[in-house]
Amino acid sequence: MSVSEVRATARIAARADGRGGTALPVLEGEGPLAVRRTRADDPAGARVTLVGAMSGPLGGDRFTVEARVGEGARLDVRSAAATLALPGQLKGEARYDVRLDVADGGELRWLPEQLISAAGSDLRVTTVAELGAGARLVLREEQVLGRAGEEPGRLGSRLTVRIAGRTLLDQELSCGLGAPGGWDGPAVLAGHRTVGQLVVVRPEFRAEPPTARMLGDSAVLAPLAGPAVLVSAVASDALRLRRVLDEAAAVLEQG
Repeated sequence: MSVSEVRATARIAARADGRGGTALPVLEGEGPLAVRRTRADDPAGARVTLVGAMSGPLGGDRFTVEARVGEGARLDVRSAAATLALPGQLKGEARYDVRLDVADGGELRWLPEQLISAAGSDLRVTTVAELGAGARLVLREEQVLGRAGEEPGRLGSRLTVRIAGRTLLDQELSCGLGAPGGWDGPAVLAGHRTVGQLVVVRPEFRAEPPTARMLGDSAVLAPLAGPAVLVSAVASDALRLRRVLDEAAAVLEQG
């Protein structure tokens, strides 16, 4: 039986429904990327859950997720389980691309589960968020380097956030077997096996940006050059990483 690369795209579009709620005129997925509308906590918003129909991405696969949020709409995107990058029968890098577009006055909460880099895998992840001047965003990324008792595969990730066409954040990290030297040293992960980012964009941060600070001994909160904040964290395992990022989100909610 022949083996081929898998290419799949999921698309989500949210718009205000004119009755104080959020409609989903586009909700479609291909192959392993299934999308389901699920119960939202916010009565004015909509929640969508990404459901993986198969393991992956594997070597050579190309996955893309696109989400667009219109003016006045509120969208919350989660995933049903962690994404597991695995080695495939085909050699070559797998790709997972996320494209987010939030209009002025729209709000997106992008909160998927962790991405796990299994031994022997090779995955490149890119996330690009394009926001209007008055858009709101909460974006969380969590990467786990290896399953229990194994070394990680190679994982490259790039996160870019732009507001009204201006780049506020463009950061890149490469970890695991074959990555440039120093990724596990004291200046980067310092032996930790999970790494995460939380980006929060709110128009009110223009007037009152949060103060830069350490959050415990493994996370830092840093205001960006715009109405946004970046929290970067490392931890020994996924549970501790989630706890740190949840605590950071609570700090930002309290102001």
